[in-house]
Amino acid sequence: MPAPTVVTMTRLAEFVLRHRRLVLLFWVVIVPIGVVSAAKTAERLTLDFSLPGQPGYQTEQQILGIYGNGGSNPPTIAVVTVPEGATVQGELSAITAVFEQVKAALPGTRVVDYAQTKDPVFLTKDGRTTYALVYPTEFKSFTDVGPDVAMKPILEKASKDTGLDFGVTGYNLLAQGTDDPEAPSLLVETMLGALGALAVLVFLFASFLALVPLVVAAVSILTTFTIVLLGTYVLDISFVVQFLIALVGLGVAVDYSLLVVNRWREERAHGRDNHDAVVVAMNYAGHAVVASAATVAISLCALLVIPVPLLRSMGIGGMLIPLVSTLVVLTLLPALLGGIGPRVDWPRIRHEGRPSRAWTAWARLVVRWRWLAAGLALAVLAALVVPIFSIKIGQAQTDSLASGGPAYEKLQTLRDGGVPPGVVSPLEVLVKGADPAGSAVAAALEARKVDGVAAALAPDDPQWRKDGSALVAVIPDEEAVDSTKAGVVTRVDDALADVPGVVGIAGVGATVLDYINAVYKKFPLSLGLIALVTFLLLVRTFRSILLPVKAVLLNIISVAATFGATVLFWQEGHGSQQIFGIAPTGAVTFWLPVLIFAFLFGLSMDYEVFILARMREEYDKSTDTDSAVVMGLARTGRLVTGAALILFMSFLALTSSPGTDIKVFASALGIGILLDATIVRALLVPALVSLFGRWNWWLPSWAAKPLRVEAHAAIPEQRRPADVHEPAPLPD
Repeated sequence: MPAPTVVTMTRLAEFVLRHRRLVLLFWVVIVPIGVVSAAKTAERLTLDFSLPGQPGYQTEQQILGIYGNGGSNPPTIAVVTVPEGATVQGELSAITAVFEQVKAALPGTRVVDYAQTKDPVFLTKDGRTTYALVYPTEFKSFTDVGPDVAMKPILEKASKDTGLDFGVTGYNLLAQGTDDPEAPSLLVETMLGALGALAVLVFLFASFLALVPLVVAAVSILTTFTIVLLGTYVLDISFVVQFLIALVGLGVAVDYSLLVVNRWREERAHGRDNHDAVVVAMNYAGHAVVASAATVAISLCALLVIPVPLLRSMGIGGMLIPLVSTLVVLTLLPALLGGIGPRVDWPRIRHEGRPSRAWTAWARLVVRWRWLAAGLALAVLAALVVPIFSIKIGQAQTDSLASGGPAYEKLQTLRDGGVPPGVVSPLEVLVKGADPAGSAVAAALEARKVDGVAAALAPDDPQWRKDGSALVAVIPDEEAVDSTKAGVVTRVDDALADVPGVVGIAGVGATVLDYINAVYKKFPLSLGLIALVTFLLLVRTFRSILLPVKAVLLNIISVAATFGATVLFWQEGHGSQQIFGIAPTGAVTFWLPVLIFAFLFGLSMDYEVFILARMREEYDKSTDTDSAVVMGLARTGRLVTGAALILFMSFLALTSSPGTDIKVFASALGIGILLDATIVRALLVPALVSLFGRWNWWLPSWAAKPLRVEAHAAIPEQRRPADVHEPAPLPD
């Protein structure tokens, strides 16, 4: 290890051990503050989905400013079916009277129906079903009452009084997932994740020491909530952050604790007294924790350079997770180990004096068949990467949002009757000045037969004309909720280029295009920046040029394979129906890929640092690459696998959330962690390190000097059968 780092960690460990009671007292005081903060934080988190500077968002803001409704928030759909033998035309007066009651009960909303437009798009082929689009007021809080709630008693009474069948559907209603009051809460999900982590820790330690990482995780989570609560008074932080803190924070804190505790047990098994064991564990494992936390924090910088407040706030909240976890692990954990550690490390059924026999055998096998191992791992990853080229960015199709219930049945009635599926995601064209009625816009779209447009409506109603402006509703042929079908927005925009008075287009489709422009066109720059900074950090950590290059490239490939698996599982539905009862989503929600990348890139790099740091340590002792590979993997294989299982348990608990987006996010991270810990870190990494031999450790002086580390020439090695060398005792 570089001398400055060792000295710093030694001093920190000595300071904590010397002032152990004060350190413990500090964290004891923080815990109740954290409990109070965790309860209050959720109330202050925001629902900011703004996209500053994007055309769809700017148009939406103008619509909300004038009308107070609509924009990217899709309408609720009130549906009515008349009895057999009757028609909508014959019952129109009764239907209109009910829809007028709906308007009166929903001040601030905007409604359009067949009575206003006489457009056949509002009728099914058999003439027995019609509907009204009810545009809700601006969505500001999860406590806001949707139009469906206010309409429900009116429509239920109307069904009884008129004999007509009224109901409600719509994208938002279908996307609510479940109204089941028994659905797991964040606290329940966290407890489930903690129980899974405890099961893995008990297996790894086979002693009461398994409880220590959970104590550290609890303190880390509560401390992070405290800092986030303070942050909400300075800037807006997204509601998604609370899920990240609770479950990603649980996994990260336990992983970091696991690394330090495992090394502490190893040093004690080699005969060190408790004080020295803590110091040595901090010197080696503590350094790896700092490097791992830095890579996670750096990867989340990708979210900070994207001009989207939602993602930026997730980046800020997410960066706190590894940083706070590291602070707690490097202070509270050595204080606990220096005090009660030996007493809770009982009954010590499992010992750490020698490396794992199973992982030693596996490592030797990989080294012996390194070409085959590398080829097999790359083939698996390549097969998983291929589906990423068919990824669609947007929102889930309605088929994946619900498979039953009244809202689903009403939507099926409309679809079976020939109503365009795009009715759930209409566009809105804002018109000012030259055409205050919007009729010229509607006429232009109808006359030019724009591909993908089923109808264009300019209702002659005060709700649709205000302050010298008008709104035109455009109903697409298909659900304009993903990157391919949202192309209708561009075609409508092109068709209206010469029509005077057109301000812009809003709606779900416009929001999808806005996100693609704001996020994914700038993403390669963010990726390049993260890769460069991570590379420089790892050069200093591993004292190598090749190992950091390999680590960054493998991480990118691993993340790409995870996205490919997500496309297969969710977008194309190969598994989502069987496991979660959810039909293919048809797309990956626009804010998920960049968030998944940021977290998975950093979390996966944790395992790379854990393994390669130990291989570097072993190489410094043996100067033999194959021996370093075997010893490094033998010492970290069980640790990394256990850490991956703990994170997987956390994400598995998060998939119990009712929302499809959260399920996709959690399952993608879970799949990615397992894929990375098995195919990449347990197979491909040791095989490649063995293949590269002496070049793994090459660090020329021109690169070493600015980073203040020791240079290392690519000295030829004499390959010999991989042996496991026990570490020599360090000088006290």
